Amino acid sequence: MAYKIVEANCTGCGACEFECPNQAISEKGGLFIIDAAKCTECEGAFDSAQCAAVCPVDDTCIPV
Repeated sequence: MAYKIVEANCTGCGACEFECPNQAISEKGGLFIIDAAKCTECEGAFDSAQCAAVCPVDDTCIPV
């Protein structure tokens, strides 16, 4: 599985991009996206997905 960013909820703060251990998050046109092929939900690196943990808005980084 992977996580995705709900565009309607994203503030564009960029906190998630720097926390991703797999460099799966990037900014395109002012919006942040998660590359599902690179996302491991932080398994093996952290106890929880770091994008969701650092996001200031609830329900923005969610599992697909």
